[in-house]
Amino acid sequence: MNRDTRCRLMVGAGLIVLLAAGVIETAAAAGPKSSGEGEVAACIRKASKGKPWLERTLWGLRDQEGGWVGAAVRNTNGSHDLGPLQVNSWWVPKIAALVGRPEPHVRYWLQNDACFNAEAARWIFLSGLAVTGNYWKAIGIYHSPTDWRQARYATSVAEHLRKRYGAKIW
Repeated sequence: MNRDTRCRLMVGAGLIVLLAAGVIETAAAAGPKSSGEGEVAACIRKASKGKPWLERTLWGLRDQEGGWVGAAVRNTNGSHDLGPLQVNSWWVPKIAALVGRPEPHVRYWLQNDACFNAEAARWIFLSGLAVTGNYWKAIGIYHSPTDWRQARYATSVAEHLRKRYGAKIW
């Protein structure tokens, strides 16, 4: 089984876990939320499920991405980076198909629901980690399928982690 096939299998398994955890239903019922940093922080904390290393990872991604609730930043390839952790719109059809929800709803939640966005970011990162077994490679995969972009991105996230947490990140 090649890496792409393993990634696709992890995508399906991860989304089923999201659905089972009630994240999709919560987003559907909640509607738009405020755009405060306190809310983003609470959502990152919740998405980390009590794992300090994962909370720090999500903060590293957030600091690198620099998004906000309501963000839809257009990329040169026509996709958009959505919400606080800038989840790429490339994921929208995959998430929508796997959870049986309309694409416009999933896109709206990624863009406007900080907790849905943080949970999706968590899942994307952890899926990459499960496939590669390498923390920094998974950080890179969060950003791009291209090796050189992954390496550049991981280096930048590491710098954000150092700025936020100091030399001893963990």
